[in-house]
Amino acid sequence: MSTRRLLKSGAPAAPSLLFTLTSFMGAVITIGVTGWLSNLSRTPWLMASMGASCVLAFGVPDSPLAQPRSIIGGHVISTLVGLIVLHMLGNSWWACALAVGLALVAMQQTRTLHAPAGANPIVVLMTGAPWSFVFTPVLAGSIVIVMIAWCLNNARSQGSYPKYWW
Repeated sequence: MSTRRLLKSGAPAAPSLLFTLTSFMGAVITIGVTGWLSNLSRTPWLMASMGASCVLAFGVPDSPLAQPRSIIGGHVISTLVGLIVLHMLGNSWWACALAVGLALVAMQQTRTLHAPAGANPIVVLMTGAPWSFVFTPVLAGSIVIVMIAWCLNNARSQGSYPKYWW
């Protein structure tokens, strides 16, 4: 295959090194702050899907999936779905499957689609999370992501983030 054919693949160009560096800083700061707050408060502010949220918030901040409505709403709604399924049906494999499907439907219908939040029902069911999980780490961590994304993305390009709040 020729080099010319590889260059015309249709894939987007790599972002600038400055954009990449600020994306790196955003992810490090956000996960660092939520980890630090977890240690300080002895309450979890951090969960794995928040790393994926950082990829969207700092790597593709113009995406509808990276907007505050989607980050906060998607995480909260999918977690609530997971908690409801957990308390009604338990934590079986089929309850996990149902919870993820219902979370997807709920996020689509509320216009809060956020791909990383699709993992939240699995986390909830596999850990037997309490109802308080929706507040910390989910709501608190989501707010931290949005606030740091707001600061960093606007420092990178003034007025660029968010495209819309709600």
